[in-house]
Amino acid sequence: MAESQYHEPPKEFVTLPGTLQLDAEELAAYIDRILKATNPNVGGTRGEHKEHYFSHKKDERCFKPVPTMDQTAFHLVVNGNAIAISDPEALKQQAEHQAKMKALRLAEEAEKNPELVEQEGVSTKILKNQFNFTDRASQTFNNPLRSRYIMTEPPPIITFSSIASQWDIYDAYKEEEIQQKVAIGRKGKSGKDDKKRDDIQGVEQNEDILNSPQMLLSLKTMERMVNQNSCHDITDDFKYWDDMGDPYKPDSGTLLPLWKFTSEIVKKKTVTSICWNPRYNDLFAVGYGSYEFLKQGTGMIHCWSLKNWSYPEYTFTTEAGVMCIAFHHQHASLLACGLYDGTVLVFDVRQRSNKPIYQSTVRTGKHMDPVWQVHWAKEDGKNLSFYSVSSDGRVTQWILSKNELQHNDITELKITEGLGGEREDLDASLAGLSGGTCFDFQDTEFIVGTEEGKIRRCSTAYNSHDAEGFEGHYMCLYSVQWNKFHGGVFLSASADWTVKLWERSSKRPLMSFDLGSAVGEAAWAPFSSTVFAAVTADGHVHVYDLFKNKHEPMCDQLVVKKAKLTRITFNPKEPIILVGDDRGMVSSLKLSPNLRGLPEKEETTVGKKGKDVEKSSLCQLEHEVEKLDRIIEVVRKDRELLDRP
Repeated sequence: MAESQYHEPPKEFVTLPGTLQLDAEELAAYIDRILKATNPNVGGTRGEHKEHYFSHKKDERCFKPVPTMDQTAFHLVVNGNAIAISDPEALKQQAEHQAKMKALRLAEEAEKNPELVEQEGVSTKILKNQFNFTDRASQTFNNPLRSRYIMTEPPPIITFSSIASQWDIYDAYKEEEIQQKVAIGRKGKSGKDDKKRDDIQGVEQNEDILNSPQMLLSLKTMERMVNQNSCHDITDDFKYWDDMGDPYKPDSGTLLPLWKFTSEIVKKKTVTSICWNPRYNDLFAVGYGSYEFLKQGTGMIHCWSLKNWSYPEYTFTTEAGVMCIAFHHQHASLLACGLYDGTVLVFDVRQRSNKPIYQSTVRTGKHMDPVWQVHWAKEDGKNLSFYSVSSDGRVTQWILSKNELQHNDITELKITEGLGGEREDLDASLAGLSGGTCFDFQDTEFIVGTEEGKIRRCSTAYNSHDAEGFEGHYMCLYSVQWNKFHGGVFLSASADWTVKLWERSSKRPLMSFDLGSAVGEAAWAPFSSTVFAAVTADGHVHVYDLFKNKHEPMCDQLVVKKAKLTRITFNPKEPIILVGDDRGMVSSLKLSPNLRGLPEKEETTVGKKGKDVEKSSLCQLEHEVEKLDRIIEVVRKDRELLDRP
């Protein structure tokens, strides 16, 4: 039907029976109504405080006031798309509809009169379904399944038995021997082609594809890919995470937990040492043992990788608990190890063998007490060597000769050697040697921490009978470490809950930090001279930046519950730290930007070559030394003011 023939139907107003009839005056009158936003269906208190509403709490068995209540009530909601006739959108739709109808009419006329197509160019493509085409579909029944069973007669069975005497067995062996001789004779007469064919068949038979190195490498790669896909969010955090709140709180930082490394066989052991590999920044070794005398057993060494947290790359077992480990800084496959029974071992990770390549014995001068720390010496063109410190009071150098370890005692920590050359009482002299617990080297000079809480500065160039001492701790020392940028400053951690900062020229500590619990270890950061971190027995990790705050930690975060943290170490390249506890677990944590101690505008070395890179590194080193010297100068002035009468 065309639009011109359409007429709107007439409207009629119908009054329902019983409807109230109003006259003109009543219709013209105005009646005021006040509309309130209060929902009458919501219950509350009576009286003046109608706006207070209460809700019954089942667990507390009482009514609680509700601060806010939704006062909106929807009685009818209808979604529509009607628009006004005078609206531009309605006019546009009406024009499109008229154009479409006009095109349809012309197409109908063109179908009847083909001349219009040639003269006026009217298109007939608008008309669809000109042949009254309809689409029909039908569905057939599925044929029913039919099962058929066939039974056959069983195959015939024949029972055969025979008795072989000794003569029969002898004759069979003789016949086989004759056949082998004949085969060897034929093989000698055959050409080179037969020999090559036999060699190829032998190689194919001996080759085991499942145990080949290529198969093992493929399985390792696949295992790493599966683990990274299962924990892709942690991998993304390791690469890209930065705390977005650090710019708004410059005096604090956070630690983001990443992977956790543990296995079933070490859950009842204590993490006694953690060491990063100097060549591969994702590989680190963990030593497992026990600090308690009554809980001693076998030790374990796991070499983990950040690329695979589910299973260690290498595993070594020892007869006694492992107390310390250290990778060689140049030969990254050599791993030195100290045990609870005083033995020192050297493993070669490349051999994948549980047997060490070097091991100390009583004949070669092994320690009589636990070995608490080992340190590789710098290579001087001769045999490789490393140092060890033990509770028996000896600091020993071990030289890796061709056949065995050769030992050389560098110094003995005698109790009678008091600080400042003073002699102690006779009872102390009868006790023998002072037990060494930790040490750290700087060229030929090294510092040693003892069980009495004293620190001694010695040298490998001469026998230090008059070693210089530092007194400040009152309990056993767990770690001492030189600053990686400033050669005259070192850090110490003790069981007396404190971490102290020392200067080589002063026997008194520069600064002391009370952490409220026994400190397992303190370590300097490799990227800043003023940043260090420490772990305590209550499961906390404390991170300090002396350049920003000399008194309070930038971060004090709980990492483990119901466990003691024993060890901590920084990754040499990435902003990652590893902490170990007494349950055999190693946790990896990422430092937020505020804890990395980097300048706000750090110059990049991309595009620089040769002298430019060396100059940039030298400037950064001078900047780090200057930062620490500035802090030391401020501390000295504060001490002078306090010492004045």
